[in-house]
Amino acid sequence: MSLINKIFDFYLDASIHVALGIFSLVHVTALTLNISVPLELYFFIFFGSISCYNFVKFGVEAEKYILVANSYQKNIQFFSFGCLLVAGYQLFFLSERVFVGLLILAAITGLYALPVLPKNKNFRSFSGLKILIVAAVWAGTTVILPAISQLDTISWNVKVETFQRFLFVLILLVPFEIRDLKYDNAALKTLPQRVGVKGAKMIGYGWTILFYLITFLKTDLDCTHILVKTILFLVLLLLIYKTELNQKKYFSSFWVEAIPLLWWLLFIVSKKYIILL
Repeated sequence: MSLINKIFDFYLDASIHVALGIFSLVHVTALTLNISVPLELYFFIFFGSISCYNFVKFGVEAEKYILVANSYQKNIQFFSFGCLLVAGYQLFFLSERVFVGLLILAAITGLYALPVLPKNKNFRSFSGLKILIVAAVWAGTTVILPAISQLDTISWNVKVETFQRFLFVLILLVPFEIRDLKYDNAALKTLPQRVGVKGAKMIGYGWTILFYLITFLKTDLDCTHILVKTILFLVLLLLIYKTELNQKKYFSSFWVEAIPLLWWLLFIVSKKYIILL
């Protein structure tokens, strides 16, 4: 059991779980917009997400962003470098438009993590900006990149999907913001620091309702979309309701980050079920 626990913790700590969530959201976009996303882009986003997330998590604590503290982090670092090589190889097969989009998202991520501002600060240290940057990068990666890989123009439905995905990530960040309330520097002025735990949850409820209502702005709405978004809406409401300051070990790191996988699974199952009917 100890070995299984170690493997599971590495799966979470090495950002494989969150990368699978991002990967699944790209496929949700493909199914929603009815486009065929290149396999190379799937691979790039999956392996690139692992290396990017691990750099943000451990790089900011490492000496010169390279030298990590212990052997466990070194193992994650080597794993991340391997994923980075795989992601880098996929770049040769991506279109110029996608490559430009990736450069923009990479620049935003760099500003988020690297101390490019005076007094060794980054954009992550700006009050309230952290979750907006994360949500924007997720929306750009999981909606805009797949869309521009296949579509010549950004349609109305793509814009709606992008904003909805932005809200979706904001909702998922609420449990993390509440969990980290005990550890975050007061200068960050995170959402719970500003409005308290109850206030953050109320805002999360508001975002969830808006996330659901935006579904009906799409021009290609069908039964599958409505069914999936309704179930997802109820799950997100329950998630916010269950969020507490003192969380169980895997509440945020596993269950919250599994919601994108649930969205993908709901879409696949609902699509097949409705077709059978």
